[in-house]
Amino acid sequence: MFAEIPLFPEQASTHAERVDTLFFFLLAVTGAVAILVTVLVIYFAVRYRRRPGGPPTPRILGSVWLETFWSVFPFLIFLIMFAWGAQVYFVLTEPPADALEIYVVGRQWMWKVQHPEGHREINELHVPRGKAVKLTLTSEDVIHDFSVPAFRTKIDVLPGRYVHTWFQATKTGRFHLYCAQYCGTNHAGMIGSIVVMEPSEYAAWLNSHAEGSLALQGRKLFLKLQCVSCHSADSRARTPVLEDLFGSTVHLRDGSTVTADAAYIRESILKPRAKIVAGWEPIMPTFQGQVDEEDLIKLIAYIKSLRPGQTPVRTEDAAPPVRGTISP
Repeated sequence: MFAEIPLFPEQASTHAERVDTLFFFLLAVTGAVAILVTVLVIYFAVRYRRRPGGPPTPRILGSVWLETFWSVFPFLIFLIMFAWGAQVYFVLTEPPADALEIYVVGRQWMWKVQHPEGHREINELHVPRGKAVKLTLTSEDVIHDFSVPAFRTKIDVLPGRYVHTWFQATKTGRFHLYCAQYCGTNHAGMIGSIVVMEPSEYAAWLNSHAEGSLALQGRKLFLKLQCVSCHSADSRARTPVLEDLFGSTVHLRDGSTVTADAAYIRESILKPRAKIVAGWEPIMPTFQGQVDEEDLIKLIAYIKSLRPGQTPVRTEDAAPPVRGTISP
């Protein structure tokens, strides 16, 4: 219905109708109040205007009923707005457990996309229709904003941290992707497309663009950086075991705990002394400047995939074991 309104963005996701319905409710309420106030101002200005020789304006003592009404009724309306808005917000921020996770890195002036199967895209994102898609986003330089009007999806993408959003496309086709936060001289050129395909077509597209999974690429990087020399998961290990780490609760030296999510692993790679695991010494060097955001995504995908017994075998020429390091 709303898509038929001229200049109104097309509805192409499950979020769109929820957001539009709330928006038009807010518009209707505020518009009705504006019209009511305008009509009353004009009516009272005419009805009680000063007239030559007319009787004096009577003293108005007020009305408890009227004052109660205009205090309680607007409060109830605002309460409805708050509850409705909170419900929509929670839906927009909580992706389904089976959502397809895709990583997006913003930089001046492009969007770089990495699929879990390993395929990479620039300024395009292919997704299947009817499948929930969770986006994990970060920026390599300044603040950007990932905005897809047809999906009613919009989120600031911040440097140095991960943010999340999700959508479920309901229509196939090509939909505009914009950066909605001024990010430099070529901000207007930071545009792209979301390409929604039928599930079978999407599967065929993935097979034709296979480049090795993110986890596999992360494993190669893990070995290249010699992470296995400490994270060997054997009797000579100098660090905590990474197997089954993702999503677990990590106990820290200061007595606190933290969930081993993507943000925690990222921080542990770049700032290893920020959160030290209980029972280990902070001997891990920082990899700040040695790995970029795309490399971090690969390493996180690999660590997320690690199960017991899957850590690569440590080479014989590795350094002798010394207990101590941080997470992960």
